[in-house]
Amino acid sequence: MKFLLKSASFIFHPLWIPLAGSLLYFLFTPRFFPPGVMQAKLLAIAILTVFIPVVFYFLLKNLGKAQSIFLEDVRERRWPLLFFAILITMVLNQILNAYNYAALYYFFVGILFSTLLAFTLVLFRLKASLHIMALSGLIIFLIGVSLNFQLNLTYTISFLILALGITASSRLYYKAHTYNELLLGLFCGVIPQSLVLYFWL
Repeated sequence: MKFLLKSASFIFHPLWIPLAGSLLYFLFTPRFFPPGVMQAKLLAIAILTVFIPVVFYFLLKNLGKAQSIFLEDVRERRWPLLFFAILITMVLNQILNAYNYAALYYFFVGILFSTLLAFTLVLFRLKASLHIMALSGLIIFLIGVSLNFQLNLTYTISFLILALGITASSRLYYKAHTYNELLLGLFCGVIPQSLVLYFWL
C-alpha cells in the first residue's frame, strides 16, 4: 500500500498532465489529424511542458531555491509556477490554435488560469495541491470531450477519478498537504476547466 501511495505522487505528477491530456485528445477525438502533425504537436508540448520545466527545476535546485520536485514549501513555488505559466502561454501562441484544435486549445487556457490561480495563492502564502489541481482539470476536460464528440469515456474517466482519490490519499499520508490544500487544488483545477467549456463545448 505504501508503494502504491508513493508511486501515485510520481505517476500522476502535475507535469505529466498537459501532455497526457494532449495524448488522450488525439487518441479519442474522431477528427482526423495527419500522424506527422500529431507527433510534431505532442513532441513540442512534451518539450515545453515536461523537459524544460524539469531542467528549470534542476537549475533551481542547484541554486538552493527548490528542495524537492514536489515543491512542498510554498515559498519554492513562486518561480516554477510563473515560469510554467509562460511556457503554457507559448503553447497557446506557437503550437495550438482555437480553430483547428479548439478543445485542446481551451484545455491549455484552463491550465494557464489554474496555474495563475495557484500562483496568486502562493503570493498569500497559501498552498494548493498541484496534483489534485492537474488531475481534476484533466477529468473535467475529458468529460467535455466525451460530451462534445459523444464518446463513451466512462472507463477512462473512472480510472482518473480513482487516481485522483489515490493521489489525494498519498498527499495526506505523506503529510504533503492538508485537507484544505487538497480542496484548494480541486477548486483551482475544476473551476477554470469548467468555465472554458463554454467556448468549445
